[in-house]
Amino acid sequence: MTEVWTVRGPVDSGELGNVLVHEHVVVVGEEFRQNYVDWDEQAVVDAAVAQLTELKGLGIDTILDPTVLGLGRYIPRIQKIAARTDLNIVPATGLYTYNDVPFQFHYTGPGLMFDMPDPLVDLFVKDLTEGIADTGVRAAFLKCAIEEPGLMPGVERVMRAVGRASVRTGAPITVHTNAHTESGLVAQRVLAEEGVDLTRVVIGHAGDSTDLDHLMRLADAGSFLGMDRFGVEAVLSTEERVDTIVELVRRGYTDRITISHDAACHIDWFGAVDRAALAPRWNFRHISEDVLPALLAKGVSKDDVDTILRVNPRRYFEG
Repeated sequence: MTEVWTVRGPVDSGELGNVLVHEHVVVVGEEFRQNYVDWDEQAVVDAAVAQLTELKGLGIDTILDPTVLGLGRYIPRIQKIAARTDLNIVPATGLYTYNDVPFQFHYTGPGLMFDMPDPLVDLFVKDLTEGIADTGVRAAFLKCAIEEPGLMPGVERVMRAVGRASVRTGAPITVHTNAHTESGLVAQRVLAEEGVDLTRVVIGHAGDSTDLDHLMRLADAGSFLGMDRFGVEAVLSTEERVDTIVELVRRGYTDRITISHDAACHIDWFGAVDRAALAPRWNFRHISEDVLPALLAKGVSKDDVDTILRVNPRRYFEG
């Protein structure tokens, strides 16, 4: 067994239970919020507690929260939420960008104005081994991203820093990818060049694709497939996502599948848009209430579901 850090402290990997591998609690631009948003901290905390408590009641025991620098990670707020729910929240370190690194790193690093080893690596390692800021909470996994623009210089720098931090600490990695540009294959190449064990990598948002040849290529390289945007039907319907998993299971890839919604208790990306009206299935209930019954009805066995929800997340941390 392996020690996995949650926001409330470490637990044994065997105690994670049923796991959704890619969910957010609060995604908010903190600088924007502090300057322009009429913010009710208590209301946000209360709403998150209610949603996560409901999720626990639906049989989910743990969520992995890949909210890192660039997405508004603020652990003291998540600690308040975690203290009021029995659900495990597993925090991450890393940096989320599609293009450039933040200006705090623009001039410092290999070959830059202040030429030095990349400070990102040491920051990520500190989060994983000592703790995040002064919260006493350690990150348990790493997060980076590669989107439609591809391997931009800032994206590559972050990805390589994440890879080096993983090699130094043994922490697993989740990569936000764009399935339609097959950027997961690029991420696998770069991470492998840094010495990362690809069996410890989730290719996030792989489930936005129904291209089984592409998905099998990712899985054959060793990585987990993040079938993790259930409810985002503007990209792909639930039915198509379910059918893709059913076929992957039939072809023998059950041990490479993870599942989630990529939902959030609170996210500020969409302004005044009513997410519930435009994406009524994009919530933490959807997998428990709709997706798992649909998988079972189409012939996926209970043992297969157990592998997806329980065994594979444990293997992600245990190796």
